Order: sequence, then C-alpha cells, then structure tokens
Amino acid sequence: MNIWIIMIAVMIASALIQAVLNAKFNKYSKVGCRYTGAEVAEKMLRENGITDVSVVSIGGRLTDHYDPTRKTINLSAEVYGANSIAAVAVAAHETGHAIQHATGYAPLRMRSALVPVVSFCNSAVSWVLLLGCVLIQILPQVLWLGIAMFAMTTIFSVITLPVEINASARAVQWLDASGITDFETTPMAKDALKWAAYTYVIAALGSIATLLYYIGIARSRD
Repeated sequence: MNIWIIMIAVMIASALIQAVLNAKFNKYSKVGCRYTGAEVAEKMLRENGITDVSVVSIGGRLTDHYDPTRKTINLSAEVYGANSIAAVAVAAHETGHAIQHATGYAPLRMRSALVPVVSFCNSAVSWVLLLGCVLIQILPQVLWLGIAMFAMTTIFSVITLPVEINASARAVQWLDASGITDFETTPMAKDALKWAAYTYVIAALGSIATLLYYIGIARSRD
C-alpha cells in the first residue's frame, strides 16, 4: 500500500513539475537576449577549446540534447534561433554535456557505458516482468530476471542526476561569467534549468518506487 501511495504521489508530482517547467520556459522565452541559442552553444564550445562538436537544429519542442556518438548539440528550433533567456539557458546546458564529454566527466562516462545495456533492457523488460508475474508460482526466476533488468534502468536514472545537475551548473556559471546573462537574468536561467532538473529527479524516484513494487511482489511469493 505504501508503495502505491508513493507511485501515485510521484505521478502527480511529475505532472505538476512538467506543467511548471512549460510555464517557466514560456515565461523566460519572452525575456530577450542579444544571442541566439545556437550562438551561445558555439561561443561556449570555442571558449572551452572544443572544435569537433557541431550545433544543429532539430524538430520538436524541448527535444534538445547532446549526442556524444555524433558529437552534435541538437537544439530544437525554438532554442536554436531564438534570442531569449530560456533559449540560451537550454543551449548552454546542452553544451555543458559536450564539455563533460570532452573532459571525461566520470558520471557521464558511466551513463554512456550503460546505454547499450539499458537500451536492451528497455526493449524487453515490460514483457519479462509481465511473464514473470504470470509464471511467478511455477518459475519465479523469470520475475527476478525482469527485476534485474529494470534495476539497470533505475541505476541509469540515478546516474543521470549528477550529469544533468552538473551540466546546468556549468551553464549558469558560464552564462554569468561571459556576460551573456546579468544580475537580473542569471537567476532566470538558473530557475529554468532547476525545474528541468526536477524532471530527472522525479523520474529517478518513480523508477525506484516501481523497482521496489516489483521486488515486493517477488518477495511476497517466496
């Protein structure tokens, strides 16, 4: 029962955080900046001596991400060409990931190493857990296999937290030090990235709660 309460609370918190994040992004998208998101990413790369990463525009909303395999900073259209505090904050954050990659930031290396395993687990874990619940009385090992696979995705979610928080810290520090943001707009950039980080926190909590739920099912049948 307690796990169910936690899971429901996580779902509600996730919806609220996403709503606040969208509101913050919309609010700070109306605050002007003399640079576009793309210009900030390119400038931040240059000032950190990174010359082998390109900045590209992609479709979607809030789809911004850094691709370490292709060494590209992928910015959504509303970030790539926009002159706003929201845009430069997001662009600097994704560039922070590129800097992590270039400097060998340990949590990022750990997360990258887990990507192939987590991709495989994500593709099969739902079916393994379902089959494990069906066969729990005669073959409980299947459920424990599903739990082990889900645990890998949970570990990935937890490792993601320091990666995202560090990228945001790098972004805010650089934006302020470079003069792109000031005493008035730096807190805005920090606030936008803070709420973006909360989405990863709640995702990790949700993953942990789900993992505990399945462990509870498995142990109750032992």
